[in-house]
Amino acid sequence: MQNLKARLVSLALAVFVGLTISGCEEQEELEPGKPGLLVPRTVDQDPSLPQLSINGTKLHLETFGNENDPIILVIHGGPGGDYRSMLKCKAFVDNGYFVVFYDQRGSGLSQRHPRKAYNMQVMIDDMGAIIRHFRKSPDQKVFLLGHSWGAMLATAYINQRPSEIAGAILSEPGGFTWDVTREYMSRTRELDFFSEVVNDAVYYDQILTVKNDEHEILDYKFALSTVVEHANGNPLGNAGSYPSWRSGAVVQIALFEIGEKDGFDFTTNLSQFTTPVVFMYSQMNRAYGPAHAQLVSSAYPNARLKLINGTGHEILWFGWEGYYPTVLEYLNELN
Repeated sequence: MQNLKARLVSLALAVFVGLTISGCEEQEELEPGKPGLLVPRTVDQDPSLPQLSINGTKLHLETFGNENDPIILVIHGGPGGDYRSMLKCKAFVDNGYFVVFYDQRGSGLSQRHPRKAYNMQVMIDDMGAIIRHFRKSPDQKVFLLGHSWGAMLATAYINQRPSEIAGAILSEPGGFTWDVTREYMSRTRELDFFSEVVNDAVYYDQILTVKNDEHEILDYKFALSTVVEHANGNPLGNAGSYPSWRSGAVVQIALFEIGEKDGFDFTTNLSQFTTPVVFMYSQMNRAYGPAHAQLVSSAYPNARLKLINGTGHEILWFGWEGYYPTVLEYLNELN
């Protein structure tokens, strides 16, 4: 899961540098009110983008393969990321699977909404609407393939609707309860981002309390802070940058606030899901490791732990050579 407080500190620094530069030299000012100048347009701004209208929103969504084949629903990380770095999963089409990618509500190139429109249940319901849209019959199997936050969201869905899912591939979810997730997040930080000094310097309500038409500039500023995830020596073990379209600032802040205020527990019914689950973690993510992988995966009755060597947290991008055969073996066993 992406680290909110770390991003906010970097965001504040980026804003400070930007203001300093703009005060020292004349330059043309970009207008955030014009879609596409700061960040790519979303599906409601650009009708040529592949999209699906469901559950009161418009999602950026693509499918590959034969729609009658078993479905793999690919669920990206964040909150607020996108599926661009997961597109290598198109390879499963050649193995007889129908692969569905989507940017979650408020994320990537999907439609933006006001802060109050985001909660855990609506993210789960969006997944259900996608599955119902593409599933041709009750016999058509559905597999969930989630990374990081996406693996948490997949688990939240299974916890509510275990009978609908034929299997799950999960890579490095932060946790399935808020306490476990928060503890993992604390290890991804290089600074004490909960200290009073830092909180006074980066009062995020002032930074991120916005009108609905200001998502572009927020997403732009938020993206500047992602350098911490691939800088040299980053605790997540990422070897460098990885591709993405656009960050979702407001959805991330909204869901993290819900976690802080209300908590969550996606494990209450997982004992009903006895199907094997493949659970992957990376060799280079210093904040994760086998102990945390064992702790998180133990919520499933039949989890199979798999270490992917030579990669950090972004396993699907940097560790595809180890990831792909592991997933394919699992899918073929259950299909």
